Amino acid sequence: MSLVATLICNPANPALDSTIVDGALAVLPSPGMAQWLFDEVAVDIPFESPVKGPDDIKAIETRLQRARGDLPIDIVVQPAAFRRKKLFLADMDSTMIGQECIDELADFAGLKAHVSAITERAMRGEIEFEPALRERVALLKDMPVGVVDEVLAKHITPTPGGRELVMTMRANGAYTCLISGGFTLFTRAVAAKIGFQENRANALKVRDGKFTGEVAEPILGRAAKLATLIELRESFDLDEIDTLVTGDGANDLGMIQAAGLGVAYHAKPAVAAAAAARIDYGDLTALLYAQGYRREEFVG
Repeated sequence: MSLVATLICNPANPALDSTIVDGALAVLPSPGMAQWLFDEVAVDIPFESPVKGPDDIKAIETRLQRARGDLPIDIVVQPAAFRRKKLFLADMDSTMIGQECIDELADFAGLKAHVSAITERAMRGEIEFEPALRERVALLKDMPVGVVDEVLAKHITPTPGGRELVMTMRANGAYTCLISGGFTLFTRAVAAKIGFQENRANALKVRDGKFTGEVAEPILGRAAKLATLIELRESFDLDEIDTLVTGDGANDLGMIQAAGLGVAYHAKPAVAAAAAARIDYGDLTALLYAQGYRREEFVG
């Protein structure tokens, strides 16, 4: 089976050199010639292996991780064919942006610590997502809707590499969708800024310019994220292998596991352990290197 191992580090902290590459070559079966995607940041190493499934790929990843040691280098091992994906679904909070929007809203009510603790438990999968969302939204009752604009302007920052990721994939024919268990008031703005063609999220109920403390039902959670992946895949007549999904929380795991390449991005431990691939150190351009894009091919 023709496979490729991609070694990636954060471009702000380049850590790759020929010694690391030689160490990887030494533990891979029948390796080919290493191909630099970006000097000191990302490299592809093709190899041939009799592996038959995900467990075998994980075993190879483990060998590469041992060779890597403590260096901040991400490792993605996958079949060499069909690497460039045609459909991209991404979570928003703590993935395409660096914050959790509901936590930032709660900050205006002096409740950030309380709400953040609930968010963390939900994202770790320790409590069910839907009731946890209802509980947090109830705490926003009577907050002016205008606070959202202030949060977006002062507290929300796109994750580095996100626009390059989306615009490069779009330039190569992929369809991109921002899918969030958060709120449309945020996804619309974030999707437009980063370049997504579509966004889906939950709607907060509003009366007289203030939040009612309620979220429109049904809540967009784990099942709806997975259903969106399947719906878009079928609407574009794509195979599973053609899809790329990334997220960080337990409500992302269904769609991550159903993707051709599902990536846990700086994710909660249970999500990172269950995903086919994980990015712990790199920025979002890591998802382009994982598809075999070279730095000079980036757009945006």
